[in-house]
Amino acid sequence: MAASPGPAGGAAAGAVHGSGPFGLAFDSGLEIKTRSVEQTLLPLVSQITTLINHKDNTKKSDKTLQAIQRVGQAVNLAVGRFVKVGEAIANENWDLKEEINIACIEAKQAGETIAALTDMSSLNRPESDGQITIFTDKTGVIKAARLLLSSVTKVLLLADRVVIKQIIRSRNKVLATMERLEKVNNFQEFVQIFSQFGNEMVEFAHLTGDRQNDLKDEKKKAKMAAARAVLEKCTMMLLTASKTCLRHPNCESAHKNKEGVFDRMKVALDKVIEIVTECKPNGETDISSISIFTGIKEFKMNIETLRENLYFQSKETLSAMLDALLERTEDFTDCAYTSHEHRERILELSAQARMELQQLISVWIEAQRKKTKSIDEELELAILKISHSLNELKKELHNTAVQLAADLVKYHADHVVLKALKLTGVEGNLEGLAEYACKLSEQKERLVEIISAAETLTLHPSSKIAKENLDVFCEAWESQISDMLTLLREINDVFEGRRGEKYGYLSLPKPMKNNANLKSLKPDKPDSEEQAKIAKLGLKLGLLTSDANCEIEKWEDQENEVVRYGRNMSSMAYSLYLFTRGEGPIKTSQDLIHQLEVFAEEGLKLASSVQAFSKQLKDDDKLMLLLEINKLVPLCHQLQAVTKTPLQNQVFLKVDKSITKTRCIMATLVQLLSLCYKLLKKIQMENNR
Repeated sequence: MAASPGPAGGAAAGAVHGSGPFGLAFDSGLEIKTRSVEQTLLPLVSQITTLINHKDNTKKSDKTLQAIQRVGQAVNLAVGRFVKVGEAIANENWDLKEEINIACIEAKQAGETIAALTDMSSLNRPESDGQITIFTDKTGVIKAARLLLSSVTKVLLLADRVVIKQIIRSRNKVLATMERLEKVNNFQEFVQIFSQFGNEMVEFAHLTGDRQNDLKDEKKKAKMAAARAVLEKCTMMLLTASKTCLRHPNCESAHKNKEGVFDRMKVALDKVIEIVTECKPNGETDISSISIFTGIKEFKMNIETLRENLYFQSKETLSAMLDALLERTEDFTDCAYTSHEHRERILELSAQARMELQQLISVWIEAQRKKTKSIDEELELAILKISHSLNELKKELHNTAVQLAADLVKYHADHVVLKALKLTGVEGNLEGLAEYACKLSEQKERLVEIISAAETLTLHPSSKIAKENLDVFCEAWESQISDMLTLLREINDVFEGRRGEKYGYLSLPKPMKNNANLKSLKPDKPDSEEQAKIAKLGLKLGLLTSDANCEIEKWEDQENEVVRYGRNMSSMAYSLYLFTRGEGPIKTSQDLIHQLEVFAEEGLKLASSVQAFSKQLKDDDKLMLLLEINKLVPLCHQLQAVTKTPLQNQVFLKVDKSITKTRCIMATLVQLLSLCYKLLKKIQMENNR
């Protein structure tokens, strides 16, 4: 059973005991996270850029000198913290120790150089005449900045290699223990090995959960989540399948059942490593990742370039692209479950696209011969016609896929076949088993594990462990159907232009009711002390929204970007305040997470707008404003990290952290709005002189 690309549930990252700058976090096991260089270095880059662009001939006021010194100190302190993290990584990884340490030394030297060149404390003293500063050695600052960014990037890349090695080592440990589990034939030995296997799977889940959160490519993130979901579900299935095999050692279907789970887990482990290392086994290319939708998009982009350049593409290239694209539609037209109406419509639109490409090529050749207004208009019309046909084809393919998925969900929604399969197993009815196994196989060819579990029960109808095993497999299939329905709704919402509700989230982690050792994941109900703390945080947040609104009202131009983003953030923060009182539009934890994600994104947009505004300012004012921006950006990133961190049933802790971060962001917002308003007024006054 292929798992749906939902989150891999509670087996994600554990608590991080210490964290450094640039998005590196570590604990006693040195679990490392590397964020993108662009995000993690943004505050330092903007500060260093400001230093480099500082005009030598500006008046060196005390305010300017203090601001420059603060920037230099901030850079040096951040680098110092970063170096400590790098050295900790080096000490745990001897094979990379020398490379990391060299990069750390370079970063430290660069940070100290920048701090020294921006040290203005003794500039006004008589003995400072020969002192080298940013005013006398701007080239030195540029060199130090380049060295800093280069060395920090090296450490981040080396740290990423450490993460990959950890995951590969963890996978290898899991595979080695799985090999022992496959060969075990003693129940007591099985219990010991399975306990070790469970611990190793938890470690693997922690490492891959961190990696999944760090992935930027949404497809890779979904594939990683799907592979991790398979491993989580299969771990439970492996337990009962192995117990059944030990109880009925001579039963061929029991062995087939267990082997099927092992095979599926190995494929999932390989998929994780493939995503982590970005390398397919045997150097294969992943053709399946190139979707029809992507092909249509690329083809349309190619034909649209003809508006600007008639010689950019060849006719043969476009024809080959369309042929390859339409060949992929055969997956739909050749499918036995595609309705006659959908099949005919797909074939009709494919033929139309081919005909319109020929018409486009004809006009294109004519346009290359002579340049006239009428030819240009014909070319434009031909481009629009084929684009429209491809859009219609895309819609038809989507509708066909949705219909096929909906039919499958509908067929299995009441779980009639699974119930019948269980019943035939208990009754020992081999003929009935064959009939219902065939019905399942018609819909999903890879349901071998459920069928073999049912065969085992049919052969041993009084076996409690065989019955428990079949129940576990059936529950896993039921959760798959539930996940599929959820994803089907969400995909359809996105395709039709709606943001889409988040429908509860998928079936993981759902403990199997047959496993007494797994506790039900119920959210903690906050006690009176916790409720009081949340209410207090909420009240402070409510007061900050009032302060922000007061600052916004001062602005004459209410359509200013800074004002718009500030107003949006204030409105969302007020909704969060109402949530802490049990009121307002936010009703569920999913609503809360979504609101916080949008709030953080809005904060980053505000930071970009303020940064653009800072370009209009003089150096001392610009430095002052950038220092405020560099408080906001990390806070927004931290809030995003909080929303993505799975805390399982610790709902109160997540709400507490989220509201606290939101309050810090709002306090910074109030300061930024006030400062931007004053600086804008200052510019307007200077322009009116």
